[in-house]
Amino acid sequence: MEIGGVSQAKSNQWVVDPGAWPPVRSAQRNSISNIHALRMGYVETARLDSLLKASPSNLLGVVRHDRSSGEPSGLGACPVVCLDMPQFNGPSLAEVWTSTLSVTYHQAEGIPCAMNDEVLFGALQLEERPGTLLDILTYTAYRRLLVQARALGYPHLLRVWNYFPHINRESDGLERYQRFCAGRHQALAENLSDFPRTLPAGTAVGTMSGPLSIHFLAARQPGTHVENPRQVSAYEYPRVYGPRSPSFARATLRPSISGSHLLIAGTASVVGHASEHIGEPHKQTLEILHNLNALITQTEQRHGITRGQWYGQALFKIYIRHPEHFVAIRGILKEQLPSHTQVLYLQGEMCRSELLLEIEGILGQEKTIDVSQTVSPTPVRLQQPATCQHAQPDSFRIVSSPDSVSHSL
Repeated sequence: MEIGGVSQAKSNQWVVDPGAWPPVRSAQRNSISNIHALRMGYVETARLDSLLKASPSNLLGVVRHDRSSGEPSGLGACPVVCLDMPQFNGPSLAEVWTSTLSVTYHQAEGIPCAMNDEVLFGALQLEERPGTLLDILTYTAYRRLLVQARALGYPHLLRVWNYFPHINRESDGLERYQRFCAGRHQALAENLSDFPRTLPAGTAVGTMSGPLSIHFLAARQPGTHVENPRQVSAYEYPRVYGPRSPSFARATLRPSISGSHLLIAGTASVVGHASEHIGEPHKQTLEILHNLNALITQTEQRHGITRGQWYGQALFKIYIRHPEHFVAIRGILKEQLPSHTQVLYLQGEMCRSELLLEIEGILGQEKTIDVSQTVSPTPVRLQQPATCQHAQPDSFRIVSSPDSVSHSL
């Protein structure tokens, strides 16, 4: 079977040519490996209070996917995002963003923010009032968050998540996603220097209900924005997809004192600019994996990263349009994703009605120095068969190399 001109066997490989994995010297870690400006993990919501109290790290933000749940105590001024996106797998999980660096909190213009010496995590929600179109609301939201981040000393957007209901519904002659894109485009074009090359990685997914909800990462120093060689850059899409192109990068590579993060945008079954495999969730999943492989390979080749260096965090979030497709999609990903990956499955609507799922992710490196022996890491790759350890809900630990010390969030 051919998928986008590449055989299925080749498409199923995370690494086109695995070769020999370079060894990572990791027996004894310098203190730099315990410094984390940014870490994220999935935590069982029912245990969130107790785990937060026991964690030595400082909170940057919490993202929950059940709007009916009460907020846990002890979060203080920490940004908390609540989305109406039903979860498919296991007990209810929350995303918890933390840092071992000192964190300060600030709130203005309805935007709570948490900051350390490197990054800012912020969130805002705007209700859609009768008579206000989504493009106007989106423009207002983006102007507000850009002004706030710049005023606090974090002028560089790294990653933005956008959520709102009825994403494919028509509104005054335009699809709501197209209206969202128009508002976002105008705000970013007016406020970002070197637009569109400085666009952040992005996700836009439809929720079951709720306001326009945006949360974002910004930084003191710019990240490197990465495009996918298999796809037309979203900001260069033809006008058939709307009056303004979607304004986001396919990924952002974020440097840090403790190692880099690759923040991967929502990735769908799109080759060039066209949706592929209409009505076929199995083939769409494989196409997405091929797109992810191409994106990661592009990052490595352009920025001098070897595949074996991705042995820190590996987290993926899968948005699925129809609940009846969950089992089949999960079965494919269990075979394809690395064994140390955390995975969260949510119900959501993609930006095009024919797209049945979307995958976003975070890959992390860790810098280690002053070591005494060499071991091979657990690399991030897709290779069939593989066992996937999905979303460890009972621990803050992220598994990396076999002999490494687990790090708390």
